[in-house]
Amino acid sequence: MRGSMEKSETPVEDLGSTDEPVPSRRRMLALGAVGVSAALTIRPAFAQTAVSVMNCQIPVPDVAGAGQYIDGNGQLVPAGTKGAFPGSPRPFTGEEVKRAFRGQTLPGTSYDQSQAYLQYIRRLQAGQSGFTCFASIQMPR
Repeated sequence: MRGSMEKSETPVEDLGSTDEPVPSRRRMLALGAVGVSAALTIRPAFAQTAVSVMNCQIPVPDVAGAGQYIDGNGQLVPAGTKGAFPGSPRPFTGEEVKRAFRGQTLPGTSYDQSQAYLQYIRRLQAGQSGFTCFASIQMPR
């Protein structure tokens, strides 16, 4: 019986009163191969996501706040407001912002200007340019 079982795809004996067919050995191996294939496909996607998060951009301020200054609390204020800073001439990358949250200053800024920009970034809300990037760098890996 053992020899005939190895050559057979499906067991011959009745395993009970269920009407479900017993999966063949070949079918089970195929399902396992699909699972491995899916795992190998998903891993590079995570790596690509991590790279894109570090390269995403956060404009300070966003287009809606263009021309306004940013005060020490991260609020948009009229241009020329004493103690406030003009917007950044270029957006910051997710990697630059992440480093700044760890204690470095944003590129091309003074310490106080960097802190004001970081406060602005912390206050970003859904719908504003840069919010998705900011939310992405906050996600644990």
